[in-house]
Amino acid sequence: MDETARQTAEMVEGIAASLRTLDDPTLDGATARATAMRQIVVALQMQDRIEQRCRNMAQAVRQMAEHAPDAARSGADVWSALTLDELRDEALSGLAARAKPGEIEFF
Repeated sequence: MDETARQTAEMVEGIAASLRTLDDPTLDGATARATAMRQIVVALQMQDRIEQRCRNMAQAVRQMAEHAPDAARSGADVWSALTLDELRDEALSGLAARAKPGEIEFF
């Protein structure tokens, strides 16, 4: 949840930065638009990851609730079945916080 909150704030900041870029009088129009487009693409990619993370967490909670009597065994099974690596593999959790910001990654 902490990582989701952090990425949500960063996504909003990316959109705000793109608006500041478009309004920057020191940049020519073409440069401002190109920079703002890159910032918006990065923010949209963050939204995709946040949405995927939230869907996975909701799925995990539903599955854990179904297996409540055998929660110790089912918890590990549920988390390992998720499609988002940072939720499935504990070593990757919060990896986005350590990644180089502003990198565009198409998938």
